[in-house]
Amino acid sequence: MNNPLLKSLLSLGTLILACSCSDDKPSPNNGDDHSVIPCEDAWYLPDQGFLMYQDLRVTDLMGNQIGTLVPVPRTTLVIVKDMMGQNLIDQLDLAQVQVLKGDPENCTTKPPVQQPDISISSCIDAWYLVADNKYLIYADRTVTNEAGTQVGTITPVPNTTLANMVDMSGNPIINNVNLAQLPVVTGDNIRYKIVEPAFHLKDATGNYIIYQSTVVTNPAGVPVGYADFATGTIKGLDNVTPITVANFASLPILSPGGKCVDYEPIVVSSSSSAPVYSSSSSEPPTPKSSSSVVKSSSSIAKSSSSSAPKSSSSSAPPAGGCPTIKTKSGGRSGSGWATRYWDCCKPHCSWPEHANGNYSKQCSNKGKNESTDWGGGSVCSGGGLMTCTSQIPFTVDGCDEIGFAFAAVPASDGGSCGKCFQLTFTGTGKYSTDNNHRAIKGKKLIIMTTNIGGDVQHGQFDIMIPGGGVGMFNGCSSMGWGAQGEQYGGLLSDCEKSSNYVASKTLSCLKDKCNSVFSNDSEAKKGCMFLAEWMHAAGNPEHNYVEVECPEVLKAKY
Repeated sequence: MNNPLLKSLLSLGTLILACSCSDDKPSPNNGDDHSVIPCEDAWYLPDQGFLMYQDLRVTDLMGNQIGTLVPVPRTTLVIVKDMMGQNLIDQLDLAQVQVLKGDPENCTTKPPVQQPDISISSCIDAWYLVADNKYLIYADRTVTNEAGTQVGTITPVPNTTLANMVDMSGNPIINNVNLAQLPVVTGDNIRYKIVEPAFHLKDATGNYIIYQSTVVTNPAGVPVGYADFATGTIKGLDNVTPITVANFASLPILSPGGKCVDYEPIVVSSSSSAPVYSSSSSEPPTPKSSSSVVKSSSSIAKSSSSSAPKSSSSSAPPAGGCPTIKTKSGGRSGSGWATRYWDCCKPHCSWPEHANGNYSKQCSNKGKNESTDWGGGSVCSGGGLMTCTSQIPFTVDGCDEIGFAFAAVPASDGGSCGKCFQLTFTGTGKYSTDNNHRAIKGKKLIIMTTNIGGDVQHGQFDIMIPGGGVGMFNGCSSMGWGAQGEQYGGLLSDCEKSSNYVASKTLSCLKDKCNSVFSNDSEAKKGCMFLAEWMHAAGNPEHNYVEVECPEVLKAKY
């Protein structure tokens, strides 16, 4: 293979378009259409009218994004999807596709300049770029997302108004960005005072910081209302009067270290195990990660001491063999995929206002001692309550093909505490398929809902697995465990990258990491090994699902 473009693709595992052309690279004009000149190097499908770029964008010939590329690891193959995630082309070999040389000064594929809407703001002037994501580019050469969290840098091209953008690891995002043609977000001098990561919403009604505790403040940190994650409604301080409606899954996250953020860490009230608002909150969900979930784990109205979960002492696992799984009449069904997380926070369904009397277990003492202090604070907001390690995924004797676990569902299913679903794995992966995915074809996982996720989509179930990734925040820091791996994706994501996505090496790596990271916690290690052994280290496996009656083996651990 002499084409440097494809060498880069295979060696980096991503679609990197080189700026220089080799002598065997297709000429920009080797097709019949000489009028198409992209602003940067692009693969070209003249029959479909598609241009495909290094940042995985797919555009029409006017430069309007119409889809994305999903690379197949270690190959020159990609899947072309539209903006809704539906396949436009099931499989495309980029080694066989014409490449057009980019010419930023004379390109014909410039889309209309997209002006920032009211929701985009910055405390100082910044260029605004809409590409695969929304970017703010600053004079100090930093690049942030729309919430001000740095995602990369730019390197100016000498004697031009062009710049090349790279991520925090130095990998190319977009080359030849013409700063002179970008709109500017004028600085409004507003800084955001946060005590932990929080959603940011700016619309015609106001400018809001939204915490996972449901508390909503203005930029100065003064409470102005409460959020209902299930309905997307933000209400006033009376928790009744509607203020506005938000799509939490699409909101940016204000994080410590953000460009326009002033961070004051949590200080716990000395009079209570639950921190007062002025010095605390619970983590908000993050819309970016397959392993992160919305936690609405901080209570506004505390329940009385009489609010207690029903006893599960009579719910004992069977002596052996698979329990009978009954499909729920009139229940939901469909298809989707499974992700993973374990952040140690007090579950959403352990709070009185969410559980409706059907409480999920909560624990203290590193997840080992069950607690009935339902109004107590989460370890993720300075309190002492957290996920019980007894809620690791598990199997029962004599029943190898059915697994059992707890999971988060979409925030729109906020009333799903204690509901159960059967996931039947198809042997394929959402982003790519390897032998690890094929190994679990036909296996069934019965999950019980203990949490919700603002970034969890319809058909997606975020499985609670130790080492699955802590997401935006880390309630596991007090557990005494080893490093939890990638923030989003955990130990398996670490292993996928270190093994270059070779299925057998990924599996071996994950087993080693489970044994090492959880060497001092046999229960958590067993949960981690469930991902390695029963799920065969399959990342984001696809499934068909159906709502079922909850089996006693899950009720006993719920």
